[in-house]
Amino acid sequence: MTDPRTSPAVCSFSGGKDSCLALWLARRQGYQVRTLLTMFEETGVRSRSHAISRPLMERQATALGCELIVRTATWKDYEAVFIATLRELHASGHRSAIFGDIDLQAHRDWEEKVCAAADMRAVLPLWQNDRLQLVDEVLAAGFRAVVVCTDSRYLDDSFCGRPYDARFVADLPADVDACGENGEFHTFVYNGPCFNEPVPVRVDGFDDYTAPAEYGGVRYRFARLAAA
Repeated sequence: MTDPRTSPAVCSFSGGKDSCLALWLARRQGYQVRTLLTMFEETGVRSRSHAISRPLMERQATALGCELIVRTATWKDYEAVFIATLRELHASGHRSAIFGDIDLQAHRDWEEKVCAAADMRAVLPLWQNDRLQLVDEVLAAGFRAVVVCTDSRYLDDSFCGRPYDARFVADLPADVDACGENGEFHTFVYNGPCFNEPVPVRVDGFDDYTAPAEYGGVRYRFARLAAA
């Protein structure tokens, strides 16, 4: 059987710390990660969940030495669009997809399902690692990130826009995961060990968003990032 690490790999990429750590570790394991796949809202203006603009995502991808593929989708057709894109990537030689999930089984089940539909292999370099150890690894490796989204059920607005560093982690309430694995917060990484150069950013303001009732009616705060 051919070693999948000899073929191009795609990373399902949010721009956040877990995606970047998974990309870095996958490369260290021998995977030829050349492509980043980022899902955007149906408007095409900002990425899903993290609300990052396309120009910033493109600058980040360039700094990581990857091609960025963007697809737009509603939550309803997200899976169909994702599978169709994986099939396109398979046709171009990609055989593995890298994901940054840590221990949420439902997420892994979905990732393995969509990869199977495209005859690709799901690779999860962070899987079943201790969350606090992963935080230590992110910070010790030199990844630098800013918090771009907070879920108001868990964090007050003051946490949004802060650097993701040891002080941020220490200030988190006891019931909030230090990795944000449950969606408590999201980040954007602007430098790290797998970057060819930094992607300087600044917080240009904040936006509040309340999800429709069908998706829980949750309020989020987003940091508006701009190139520094």
